[in-house]
Amino acid sequence: MASSSTPTTISFLSRKNRFRLFGLTLDDCIRTFFGGNALISVVVLALITFFLFKEGAHFFAQNDRNLRIYRQAGLEYVDFIRTQSDDHTALTRSLSDLRVRTLNELTQKQNRPLAEANAALAGFDAFAGQFSDAVDPLRSLVSDLTEQATEIKTKFIVAGDKQEERNQLLAAGKTAEAGRVQIAVINFQEELKPLLATLPAYREANQAFATQLKAVMATAPTLPTPELQGRMDKFKAHTRDYLATFPAVEHKLETWDYLKPVPFWQAFTAFIFGREWLTASFWQDWYGVIPLFVGSLMVSLVALLLAVPLGVGAAIYVNQIASLGEQRFIKPCIEFISAIPSVVLGFFGIAVLGQALRALSQFTWLSWVPGFPFSERLNILTAGCLLALLAVPTIFTLAEDALNNVPRAFKEASFALGANRLQTIIQIIVPASLSGIISAILLGLGRVIGETMVVLLCAGNRIAIPDFTAGLGVVTQPVHTMTGIIAQEMGEVVRGSIHYRALFMVGLVLFFLSLGINYLAQRIVRRYRLSIG
Repeated sequence: MASSSTPTTISFLSRKNRFRLFGLTLDDCIRTFFGGNALISVVVLALITFFLFKEGAHFFAQNDRNLRIYRQAGLEYVDFIRTQSDDHTALTRSLSDLRVRTLNELTQKQNRPLAEANAALAGFDAFAGQFSDAVDPLRSLVSDLTEQATEIKTKFIVAGDKQEERNQLLAAGKTAEAGRVQIAVINFQEELKPLLATLPAYREANQAFATQLKAVMATAPTLPTPELQGRMDKFKAHTRDYLATFPAVEHKLETWDYLKPVPFWQAFTAFIFGREWLTASFWQDWYGVIPLFVGSLMVSLVALLLAVPLGVGAAIYVNQIASLGEQRFIKPCIEFISAIPSVVLGFFGIAVLGQALRALSQFTWLSWVPGFPFSERLNILTAGCLLALLAVPTIFTLAEDALNNVPRAFKEASFALGANRLQTIIQIIVPASLSGIISAILLGLGRVIGETMVVLLCAGNRIAIPDFTAGLGVVTQPVHTMTGIIAQEMGEVVRGSIHYRALFMVGLVLFFLSLGINYLAQRIVRRYRLSIG
């Protein structure tokens, strides 16, 4: 038998050695082909990284200039007072919420007619109206200062545009035309004098505001239930804390200096730790990645909470319990999910799932569920459910591979010792494949955190950090994500602008986040394989 196969083997080897392409043997060609593919992957990764760094590199310099204009034009000065006014608005909203709760108590629990309930709340309405109107003098001052600061900023921007025009003409060799471009010199000290001269008027308005608030709070009504009265007492405490901030605001205005330098690191921290993403604003643009990062994280966590039990549970069932017929039916069905276009899932979320979840939340017997009922059909929960559907095939396939890699001897030894199937799965098979299952979960996380279309269509696209005081009900709030903001705004920005660079910085954060997740998953897989080996 061996002697009959030897001539065939020698013949094959001789033909293999005779095959040459540009002086390369067949082995060399195969090695070059597969090695070239690996090299291309490395080159593509390097090019992506270089491109992201190249386009985003100038963002921090532009953001530094953006922050310096914000200070020098007096916008920072006005925002000290604007924040004080906005905080009062937030208190007014909480007072309106308290009014709604009190009305519901009177009409739904005490069964009073609506007209009678509104009549009973007449004193509350008078109190709320006086509280809301107390800020009017301060708000009027903010309006006047806003016009002055905006005018200074506009002059600065126009001068910058003229300077850019002159530079472009000089670069094109049009010296004569460049000389005719008039660039106004902005004297910030002179421009800011009218703005700073309003400090005495602010002190007077602030004192009147504080006096009015204290007088109004002395007339706060008593509410009909201990729970509502507790909320009113909490509102009073928040108002007292708010009044205590007035001296600090006045001190900031007195010590404000437009010449104070803006540290360069602030351009970095304003992006990494910034809580606002505000663009195309007449006042000031802010590029903070925190609300986008939190939105991506919340949606991904909801997706994993749903996908991990489904994906891992299905993998355990198919690998350890299901019959051959069930395996042939279940595996293709789960793997087919990954073939569904994400935009189709997004449309399904808008038209069906979001509406269904909102309708479900309206049932009174589900009012115990955190966040129920809710009115926003496009939110973290809707997007998370759809992303879970996308993550299940990834988690299922990789988790089943991990279960397949557990040596059969482990299972046989467990049965030999008298363990049943469930005990073997829980105490032997799953622990032995745990590293592989964890890597499957991490790769599923990488899959969902990089998804664009589903979150763009179904997450609600509200650029704000969710209200975590709502507890688990936070998942019913709309958010925006890093992938969504890039897809939504990249087509509308001016190339080379600070907004354009900021989007590339968001892409860079997302790129390194996904890269880190995949690297961690690969490390776990490698460690798992070594431990099995």
